[in-house]
Amino acid sequence: MDEQALLGLNPNADSDFRQRALAYFEQLKISPDAWQVCAEALAQRTYSDDHIKFFCFQVLEHQVKYKYSELTTVQQQLIRETLISWLQAQMLNPQAEKTFIRNKAAQVFALLFVTEYLTKWPKFFFDILSVVDLNPRGVDLYLRILMAIDSELVDRDVVHTSEAIYLLNTLIKDTMREQCIPNLVESWYQILQNYQYTNSEVTCQCLEVVGAYVSWIDLSLIANDRFINMLLGHMSIEVLREEACDCLFEIVNKGMDPVDKMKLVESLCQVLQSAGFFIIDQEEDVDFLARFSKLVNGMGQSLIVSWTKLIKNGDIKNAQEALQAIETKVALMLQLLIHEDDDISSNIIGFCYDYLHILKQLSVLSDQQKANVEAIMLAVMKKLTYDEEYNFENEGEDEAMFVEYRKQLKLLLDRLAQVSPELLLASVRRVFSSTLQNWQTTRFMEVEVAIRLLYMLAEALPVSHGAHFSGDVSKASALQDMMRTLVTSGVSSYQHTSVTLEFFETVVRYEKFFTVEPQHIPCVLMAFLDHRGLRHSSAKVRSRTAYLFSRFVKSLNKQMNPFIEDILNRIQDLLELSPPENGYQSLLSSDDQLFIYETAGVLIVNSEYPAERKQALMRNLLTPLMEKFKILLEKLMLAQDEERQASLADCLNHAVGFASRTSKAFSNKQTVKQCGCSEVYLDCLQTFLPALSCPLQKDILRSGVRTFLHRMIICLEEEVLPFIPSASEHMLKDCEAKDLQEFIPLINQITAKFKIQVSPFLQQMFMPLLHAIFEVLLRPAEENDQSAALEKQMLRRSYFAFLQTVTGSGMSEVIANQGAENVERVLVTVIQGAVEYPDPIAQKTCFIILSKLVELWGGKDGPVGFADFVYKHIVPACFLAPLKQTFDLADAQTVLALSECAVTLKTIHLKRGPECVQYLQQEYLPSLQVAPEIIQEFCQALQQPDAKVFKNYLKVFFQRARP
Repeated sequence: MDEQALLGLNPNADSDFRQRALAYFEQLKISPDAWQVCAEALAQRTYSDDHIKFFCFQVLEHQVKYKYSELTTVQQQLIRETLISWLQAQMLNPQAEKTFIRNKAAQVFALLFVTEYLTKWPKFFFDILSVVDLNPRGVDLYLRILMAIDSELVDRDVVHTSEAIYLLNTLIKDTMREQCIPNLVESWYQILQNYQYTNSEVTCQCLEVVGAYVSWIDLSLIANDRFINMLLGHMSIEVLREEACDCLFEIVNKGMDPVDKMKLVESLCQVLQSAGFFIIDQEEDVDFLARFSKLVNGMGQSLIVSWTKLIKNGDIKNAQEALQAIETKVALMLQLLIHEDDDISSNIIGFCYDYLHILKQLSVLSDQQKANVEAIMLAVMKKLTYDEEYNFENEGEDEAMFVEYRKQLKLLLDRLAQVSPELLLASVRRVFSSTLQNWQTTRFMEVEVAIRLLYMLAEALPVSHGAHFSGDVSKASALQDMMRTLVTSGVSSYQHTSVTLEFFETVVRYEKFFTVEPQHIPCVLMAFLDHRGLRHSSAKVRSRTAYLFSRFVKSLNKQMNPFIEDILNRIQDLLELSPPENGYQSLLSSDDQLFIYETAGVLIVNSEYPAERKQALMRNLLTPLMEKFKILLEKLMLAQDEERQASLADCLNHAVGFASRTSKAFSNKQTVKQCGCSEVYLDCLQTFLPALSCPLQKDILRSGVRTFLHRMIICLEEEVLPFIPSASEHMLKDCEAKDLQEFIPLINQITAKFKIQVSPFLQQMFMPLLHAIFEVLLRPAEENDQSAALEKQMLRRSYFAFLQTVTGSGMSEVIANQGAENVERVLVTVIQGAVEYPDPIAQKTCFIILSKLVELWGGKDGPVGFADFVYKHIVPACFLAPLKQTFDLADAQTVLALSECAVTLKTIHLKRGPECVQYLQQEYLPSLQVAPEIIQEFCQALQQPDAKVFKNYLKVFFQRARP
């Protein structure tokens, strides 16, 4: 072996050596006999370096995995012998191999087992067991090999995609069950019995193997007195009990007859209970309790599955027994659910959830069951509470886990609401009222959870469209009561961010309350606007409040009229565009300000003011932005430093974004025109458009103005048209693929919306736009520059989408009036798009364009020469594209492209009639060497009146035509 290259295997080697080692590995993988050198090195223990041993196993692994079938019988025998002699050497080694080498060896054994067990090595396990016997080092490797085999055959995390692999694995498992599983189980029993008191590591490994195999072997081999008693014994040995717990969990989880399962679970529980495991509060080891909780959860859910099956089978007597068994576990479940460690609690939630599902199905609940529901409810309320350690300012992994855990509890609460909505409402009301009575002297986590529970009721109690305050009188009055307490108690002043946020979330969640009791709106608005909300000391609270405030105002816009001007005055300073140089740290980020601008827009547009007043208020809102914009644009033109240019451009972009956002308030009922605001927005357009000709920071400025134009096309309608030509001219100057790609949707929007009105403009800018596109597409790029290739592909798609919009909006004269040479050039690019580029999305668009043009120009009175073009180019395109190897008929997008190709051929037949059939029959299809009977069949399918029949036929036609 190349000793120099092997030096690079050491993790501390420098990068040159490491590169050389990688190259050497690749070389050995390809070499037909290098594996023999590695096999020999392993068998004869040539190397003592761990990384070289690992490397040798990797080379063998590659050989077994990918090249085994190429080896001779003698070579295959050599690999088997190498592994067995390596295993024998491990028995005599004074020092055990490192774990990573043992695991890699086990993987190679497992791969060889899967390959050879059914054919050449049926005695695989007997050979291994005869080598390892009960030697602890050998047993360790034997157990690792078993885990690796389980991974190969039934790995729960790996989806074995191929059907062949799945069938092979099934066959191997069936053969193992017949031939060797009882012997393997016996070996496990011997290992457990031998090592349970002397070698906890091997015992735990063996328990893990039993847990893994139990899911696919005969359960009676494990679920019998001698095995179960030993496992239960392990439950009392501290170093073994976690693995024993997991092993019992796998046994309990195995599918079996419902009555047998019930008996098994009950006998387990009896032993565990008499051994004192059900007394949770005396156990201090939380890691063990988390596993135990998972086991109890498994037992509870298994009993519930049995109950469900028995009810379904009509076995009422046994179902009653199963329910009795479930009920006796509820007290234990509650102890685990309420445990202060969230992992322990989280592991039992499944049982709890399913138990509530049973109660939901029972027509009448016993007193004990009602008490259980109440106990679960109290547990959920308690466990929802934050603990002292929760870090609100800097949330890390622990906090994220608690948020996830809270989501699980929420599911329980929703299920409780289905079982007993009245009880849930009464419990929440009790907790809420007593907490809010004394909120000043109560700890923040208790105040937060009280409000949180009210918030959660909104989803737990079913209503349509948030109508919590109508319908069921007792429910409505209870919620109304709580909401009234929330907004009048003064709790919004509580000095903790979690309480403040929960207050605002709840107020917005129950916005319908304020239509019933509008007298509370002013005090809630004040909370939003002062130091409790938008001016809070925490940026997190300010940010969330900005969003919630906009939702509150939008949902209650009918009630807002008396407060509009007051709100607009109070938010004035929050609307300030904060330019980079003033060093003033504004209260809200620019993203938060977007919500405030939108809110201002909504207040003005939905007000009951006359149009002149609305216009004046909108002008007040937008004039400061326009003035700032002009000043900042001048500064940008003069700025030298690139960082300063970028921050100025950012600020300009925010100004345009804010103006855009205000326009979201308009609707079909309240248009810009009706509100008298057209002039203000036209002024904005005039102010913003000069930014398009700024040579600095083009990308960000153009992107902002383009978005504003999109909004104005919707809002201002034809009033925007005079601005489009000059805007387009600026946007087409020295542009990149991305600029064009983003500009084309703007033109598409104008074309589709205004159609004939913009025909003169489109005719004038059609060729300049195409020249800009072609110029970018023809630019040379590096051969392997993936991003440049992708940009070109996206631009090509945009170009075809533009042609599709023009032809689809009945504007084909725009193309026709470009002069014969240009028309031909455009048509040729569409043919190329349909045939040459392997991009089914673009191909589909090209066929749609061709169908449309044939429909418009393909008749007898079409443009001169177009009929020739149909036969010379369009018809061939419909065959050449699907015949390409890259046209993948198994791909959904490609099938859509083929469907449009069929539409194109049908349209040609529709417009040209028998002449088209004659051309296909006598000229074109014979030129492709299609057999006469297939030509006949094709033409008959084409003439079918049902287009779907032809689409289906065309797919089959090309599938047959493929080599």
